[in-house]
Amino acid sequence: MIRPCRFSASLVVTLSIIAALPAAAQSYPAKPIRFVVPFTAGGSQDVIARLLAQKLAGRLGHQLVIDNRGGAAGLIAAELVAKAPRDGYTILLTSAGQLSIAPALHPKLAYDPVRDFAPITQLIDTPMALIVTNGLPVKTVADLLALAKSKPLNYASTGNGTISQLTMESLKSATGIDVAHVPYKGAAPAFIDMMAAQVSLMFTTTVSAAPYTSSGKLRALAVASRKRAMMMPEVPTLIESGVKNFESTVWVGVSATGGTPAPVVRRLHDEFVLALQAPDIRERFAVLGAEPVGSTPEQFAALIREDIVRWAKVVKASGVRLD
Repeated sequence: MIRPCRFSASLVVTLSIIAALPAAAQSYPAKPIRFVVPFTAGGSQDVIARLLAQKLAGRLGHQLVIDNRGGAAGLIAAELVAKAPRDGYTILLTSAGQLSIAPALHPKLAYDPVRDFAPITQLIDTPMALIVTNGLPVKTVADLLALAKSKPLNYASTGNGTISQLTMESLKSATGIDVAHVPYKGAAPAFIDMMAAQVSLMFTTTVSAAPYTSSGKLRALAVASRKRAMMMPEVPTLIESGVKNFESTVWVGVSATGGTPAPVVRRLHDEFVLALQAPDIRERFAVLGAEPVGSTPEQFAALIREDIVRWAKVVKASGVRLD
């Protein structure tokens, strides 16, 4: 799957000059912007939203007011923004869970992930890491695949229908292994059972895995990004390990309500991308294991559409369902 390019000279050059924008964007914003975050305060996505909101407020002349709307894996927040006025004064911090995975898991979804949102930019990527217990006699992905084909193994996930589970189901499909699923309510209890060797392997984000792998409590065999992760530069990618074109990252972006005027979307895009380039933002994001992207609205829209197709195939092939 093609991912939007990281910052490049061409992207910086093509950023619009605010003074030259059409009148609709020159007069925007005229009041505070509601920035809806689909999770409770204090989590990594909330931190990301608050850092960017503070950065944008100075340039826009109005506050971005954080509105934490947790619950239902972010679907409540997404529905709220989908039904908001189409004026750019309500925007959503979003991830694949709300826009790309939800359509496959919720046939009666209360919003259309393509029609009801105006993508602004993909903010960050966080690679998924394939980790195993120390007692598992494997050192490489090839070792793991061979072992999984010779004896029963089980894997942990952060819950049914999460990207943690779906990434492992993708690996099963790509390699022909068959490992049993053990769902958990979040990463913390899964890590506890992994360290106790109750489950053998797991996909989780590099930022979640790093404290356990760096301390030697668990081992990372590979990361599921196209290039090595900045938090685990010594760990090879799955592609390097022989699993062709395998990629799974947790992306976070920002979208407005579908039908928001294009000049307003472009103004927001330019400001978010400029914020992502700020050294202090990049430094804070690095601590969170978040790799800045700053894609165009068109690139972000393409990513969402590709992911909808991709995860629908995974859900259908694996029989993943929400209990």
